[in-house]
Amino acid sequence: MAPGLFEKINTLISANLHGIVDRALENNSVQVMDEYIRQVERNLEALEDSAATVGGTVKTLKRKYEEFAAAAEKLDRDIDTLIIKGKNDLAGAAQAELNTKQQLSQEYYEQWQSQEGQYQKMLDMRLKLESRLTTIKQEREHLRSLIELAEAKKVTLKTVKSLDALSSVGDEQISSLSEQIRARIDREDAKLDMATDRLSEQVEEAVRGSEVERQLEERRKRLLGAQGGGQQSSEG
Repeated sequence: MAPGLFEKINTLISANLHGIVDRALENNSVQVMDEYIRQVERNLEALEDSAATVGGTVKTLKRKYEEFAAAAEKLDRDIDTLIIKGKNDLAGAAQAELNTKQQLSQEYYEQWQSQEGQYQKMLDMRLKLESRLTTIKQEREHLRSLIELAEAKKVTLKTVKSLDALSSVGDEQISSLSEQIRARIDREDAKLDMATDRLSEQVEEAVRGSEVERQLEERRKRLLGAQGGGQQSSEG
């Protein structure tokens, strides 16, 4: 995903919804909210296109890793057979080829894991952005109704700069609507904070899992290699 798009989406996700609503109130119009909605929709479309591209790359890298890993595994068995048959020259050539395939396999694995992490981050960003879009669209309609109600009751919105101010105009119905809007936005912000915390935990867990798997793989190679060497010495 392009850095510029990444930054725009983060800005939209972290936008202060209370501030957007207050600016709409100050202008006595929902146009501020409409502009935010248009920006979210444009960037959401761009994000989905980028996510699809990265998702395809992830599948390709995973397939290439599996192909090279399987080829390396077969070649490793063939080398044992060649050594047992005394074909040392062929075994040496096969070992060199095995080294290359193992290196390529590792490179594809690392690229796959890196792209997979990026892909999951993009999917998470999409969910957050969709949630913000749903919230702002809902609050747009609530705010529009609130503005119409205030106008019908002859409340001068030009002197009202925020939901806090509007909730104290002395009209129970208007105060109730403004408090409901504030509560829903606060709840949406809390959900966003929770989702961000979960993403950090998931990324950290994935990194730890990859490191453990790498360590186990090195241990397997060492143990199996030592076992194979012991068997050959015994046969000799």
